[in-house]
Amino acid sequence: MTTSPTIFRTVDDLRVTLAGWRHDGLRIALVPTMGALHEGHLDLVRAARQHADRVVVSVFVNPTQFGPKEDFGSYPRTEASDVEKLATLGVEAVFAPSAAEMYPEGYATTISMTGPALGLETDFRPHFFAGVATVVGKLLIAVMPDVAVFGEKDYQQLMVVRRLVRDLRLPTEILGLATVREKDGLALSSRNAYLSAEERRLATTIARVMGEAADAIRAGGAVEPALETGRAALAAAGFRVDYLVLRNAETLAELTDPASEPRRMLAAAWLGKTRLIDNIAV
Repeated sequence: MTTSPTIFRTVDDLRVTLAGWRHDGLRIALVPTMGALHEGHLDLVRAARQHADRVVVSVFVNPTQFGPKEDFGSYPRTEASDVEKLATLGVEAVFAPSAAEMYPEGYATTISMTGPALGLETDFRPHFFAGVATVVGKLLIAVMPDVAVFGEKDYQQLMVVRRLVRDLRLPTEILGLATVREKDGLALSSRNAYLSAEERRLATTIARVMGEAADAIRAGGAVEPALETGRAALAAAGFRVDYLVLRNAETLAELTDPASEPRRMLAAAWLGKTRLIDNIAV
């Protein structure tokens, strides 16, 4: 028999329960999500359970990280089924606030970042990381977890969150979990639900192209020609490529010595009306 997690709508109510857990000496983990939970999210929850006595999962579609022409209105919202999935994993608490709770009337505070927040996603979604940093900062301050778990699929986001926590000296360990993929290699994402059957078949091209480019670079090939071949292959398959790049895996800065630096390949491309992102270590 599973026990449904307690759903909290306000920070104040959540903090009452958190205070009791801390009084009992329990270790607390946070898994921030925008809902529409899939197996990748559930893996984050399982990892959180391994590092804590109590798990809080936030479910909040954050309006400040969506641009005016993006999919905030149509982003899938499946709270009832999300809670059912979390119950099977023994999650104790779901924090599902309203936009008014997170951004009350007269809200005037945001977090602005440079460093790993510059370039890549910001080149195409300039609003994005101010929204992400602000909401993640608010969630971490609200919960003050011992550990928070994020997926590596949103790799730049993970680097931004780690920088945020270091810079603000927040007492939370940030754990990054490897990307969860379908059997055919496609990275799990809530936005995969937007893909038509034919687009879903083609979507695996991103992982294949990245793997081929990474293999060429690991074998000693020049970086930019390998990436340009990958971009051309994606375009030929019907993608509109935002970027396919190789960056320093720790700072996301452009590489100055590719042979000695830790490397991460990152991609973002549109297939029809769906924007897909992915990344791999090289």
